[in-house]
Amino acid sequence: MRSLLKSDCVLWTLYMAEDKVRIDKWLWAVRIFKTRSLAAEECAKGHVSIGDAHVKASRELKGGEIVKVRIPPIERHYLVKQLTIRRMSAQLAVDFVEDVTPPETLALLDAVKAYGFESRPRGVGRPTKRDRRMIDKLKDGE
Repeated sequence: MRSLLKSDCVLWTLYMAEDKVRIDKWLWAVRIFKTRSLAAEECAKGHVSIGDAHVKASRELKGGEIVKVRIPPIERHYLVKQLTIRRMSAQLAVDFVEDVTPPETLALLDAVKAYGFESRPRGVGRPTKRDRRMIDKLKDGE
């Protein structure tokens, strides 16, 4: 482990943990969403939840909570390590958030990435009914 430098202490005071933070601000600050308005919009759509309850953008967050964010095709789980309202670099954000998404869900994401894009050679035409059923079966994972 490296020793703390003076610059590390200055950075830490800039991004120091807060007592109360709105969930949309925190999601933006730890780089889960690119803009704060996008984070607020996803909260309004019901794509952000804590526990089993969907939350509004104004909900105040506490340390230790698990925030679930639906980013299609999966739902990611993030552990709130610390609170902050300042946006930071990705290297600093790891001190404030931890991705605790179950490995099964991440495996599903890898499968979608591998098989999600359909490619047909030019001039072959539309898929037949049999081809369509095979494609649907592959996509559904049956």
